[in-house]
Amino acid sequence: MENNPLFLNRSSFGNALHIGNILSEKEAKTLLNDWVKNDKLQIHMKQVGHLMKAFATSKGYGELIVQKWYLAGLLHDADWDQWPDQHCKKIIEELESRQIDPEIIRSIASHGPRYFGVEPISEMDKMLYAFDELSGFVHAYSLMRPEGYLGMEVKGVKKRLKDKTFAAQVSREDVRDGSERAGIPLEELIQFVISNQGDADLN
Repeated sequence: MENNPLFLNRSSFGNALHIGNILSEKEAKTLLNDWVKNDKLQIHMKQVGHLMKAFATSKGYGELIVQKWYLAGLLHDADWDQWPDQHCKKIIEELESRQIDPEIIRSIASHGPRYFGVEPISEMDKMLYAFDELSGFVHAYSLMRPEGYLGMEVKGVKKRLKDKTFAAQVSREDVRDGSERAGIPLEELIQFVISNQGDADLN
């Protein structure tokens, strides 16, 4: 673990003086389009951003907080396409150079604790980690269903999770760990993804 090349080897991100500084949606999508040329990865990032926004909204959080959650989800994999050997370092450095809110940066840094060595602490951190792998898995399941998300059931997703050959690249360990760290039963988390992900704006 200690020799993981993606380990960030730091625990502090951004500057507290920059709390409240966020990218506009236009700026964020420009960054995404400049950095991410892979259409499937773009879809994933937009879906996770949508889930984060939907969850924060469901909690009754204010506009600024909802937007912070959205940006963390939207940009969490921004450097994976062109710089996989520098994932998450590149996007963290970019957001730090733009003086973006440290909570957004830290959330991105902790979206894969096994890979980056940063533990999810805040609710935003934990939910980004919880949604990341599960979002991709549910999307893969929707693509094999004639009606996509329509009529999708939690039991169908759980059945596929047990099939290690389906969407094999999705870490079942991370799905379980993310649910546990978020303190939300996996069934409830799956239902939230099913209910919200199909509405994501993929433009």
